[in-house]
Amino acid sequence: MTHSLRIGTVTDAARARIAAARLAAACGVATLERTRLVTALSARLRQCLTKGGTWHLGLRVVPGDGARLLRVTVVPDPETSAAGEPPWQTEVACPEPEGAAGGEVPADPAALAEALLGADEDTAVVLRELAEQEELVAFHREELHQTNQGVLALHAELDAAGRAQREAFAAERKARTEAEDARRRLTFLADASAVLTASLNHEEIVRRLPDLLVPRYASSVDVWLFDQEGGPSGTAPHPAAAVLAARTGRPQYAADHPGHLPGVDDRPPSALMPTRPLLCIPLPTRRAPLGVLTLSPPGERWDPDDAVMLIELARRASTAIDNARRFEHNRDIAETLQRALLTDLPSTPGLALAARYLPATHGLNIGGDWYDAFRQPDGSLITVVGDVTGHGLHAAVMMSQLRTALRAYAVDGGSPGQLLTRLHTFLHHLQPDLYATAVIARFRPDDPTVTWAAAGHPPPVLRRADGTVEVLDAKPGAMLGIPLRQEIGDHTVRLSGGSTLALYTDGLVERRALGIDPGIERLAAALGAFRPAELDADLDGSADRILEPLLSDSARDDDVCLLLCHLRGERRAGSAVRRPDPSRTCKGGASPGNPRVRGPWRRVTPAAPLLGRMRCAPGRTRAWWSSTRVCPRRDG
Repeated sequence: MTHSLRIGTVTDAARARIAAARLAAACGVATLERTRLVTALSARLRQCLTKGGTWHLGLRVVPGDGARLLRVTVVPDPETSAAGEPPWQTEVACPEPEGAAGGEVPADPAALAEALLGADEDTAVVLRELAEQEELVAFHREELHQTNQGVLALHAELDAAGRAQREAFAAERKARTEAEDARRRLTFLADASAVLTASLNHEEIVRRLPDLLVPRYASSVDVWLFDQEGGPSGTAPHPAAAVLAARTGRPQYAADHPGHLPGVDDRPPSALMPTRPLLCIPLPTRRAPLGVLTLSPPGERWDPDDAVMLIELARRASTAIDNARRFEHNRDIAETLQRALLTDLPSTPGLALAARYLPATHGLNIGGDWYDAFRQPDGSLITVVGDVTGHGLHAAVMMSQLRTALRAYAVDGGSPGQLLTRLHTFLHHLQPDLYATAVIARFRPDDPTVTWAAAGHPPPVLRRADGTVEVLDAKPGAMLGIPLRQEIGDHTVRLSGGSTLALYTDGLVERRALGIDPGIERLAAALGAFRPAELDADLDGSADRILEPLLSDSARDDDVCLLLCHLRGERRAGSAVRRPDPSRTCKGGASPGNPRVRGPWRRVTPAAPLLGRMRCAPGRTRAWWSSTRVCPRRDG
């Protein structure tokens, strides 16, 4: 159905508005949609009246997609309106078929009033809906506000949780860093302590301190040691903080700013070094400080934990230096005693003697090895090489007692075996827990035989005049001092002019990795390599030539004693000296470089256990002691 109205005045516009409202109501358009339609139409008609002319309103219900539509059009009259004015059109859905209420609106004031009241009712409905919408908006606004507050609270909680997590991570990193620093310090302290205690030379310990501390924990290191009596040594000036540390026994920190180091007293900067902070740490002992360790920091200042570690390192270094000084003191006493007890070899017609004593290069290097040569009342000559278990002053004292007892027993006469038997009884009653080994050889004037006896000692090595070498491996007695009753027997061997008998201790031939047998073979080879003329001309030099190859291949952890007894041979002028044929096959491990060695030797294992020997660090000065000279020289 189509309705068309002509609009030229305000009354016509009002009637058109009323007609559109009624038709929309008849078609079931909702009040709010109807009000929107009428309001839009009123605004358009107002514009049309303002422009002037005549306009035509069309109201028509048309089919649409799935529902009918109420189409409202406003077009200008071609005769009275301006040319080119576009038409206006709007549509609204019609839920119901058009009713009877739609149609023309009569020009009656009562009808207009009724339409105005109906418009007010629509307005009231719109206002109610608007109020409801405002209430709903207010409700949603409150919900949104509460939601925002919750979101803000959640954000605050998340921020607090994130902050707490960051603080926990920072605390964990700090704890991990502190633990790593503590582990590093403890590792350094353990390694440094091992380095300092590895040496028994206090000067070497002092030299190692700067290598340990520079540049990681200090930029410079100065060690001020007092003398053995506890007084200052040297005339070089020292910082006042170092003097105060030595006097009070407390560490001192001298700088133009407080150090705040635990257990350290702060002092003004040193007048000697005013621009450098100094940490002066005393080197304490149970009696008195040994000196002062003065350090300058690697940077501007020390970490407090590093300072605590440095104080502990100074304490350990002081202990190492004190132990080294004690060791050196005991070693010097033992060395003096050992040197005083070594015998000046007697001069005997027809018999040349050469002796060498070499201290160990490790540890307390004075032991119980000794050699001796003296005459008996019947004119025979006794030669002895012995070894007391252990090292140090006690071993040297026991060696001296055994040497004195042996000389006393020899005054009463007796064979080498009888002398060793008496010495065994003497040592067992004197020191039941101490043992010794010894070998004794007796030479009689105008007698071509030598009588010898051994007690747990390496066998003598005999080089004959023709260059053959024999290890005298006849059955020896057990060690001296073991809790067994024994009678040590004598052995004899015939000698000729030019023969050489070598008596020695195990330090010359025994090596831990190889044992003792290869060493004896090497000694036999070295002894057999000489010509008789060489032994007759220079027995001392021959002893040195024997020691050099035997000792040059390893560091000595035991002292060494060698005694050569050479019977001078009678040579005719112009006679040639016969040398051994190196191509001959020899027994007992002989080779072209090892002249004839007769038979492998046996070593009798004693019933009682051997006492261990003390072994310490290398680096000591050694001295070759002979019957005629003392020739100090360095290792290497």
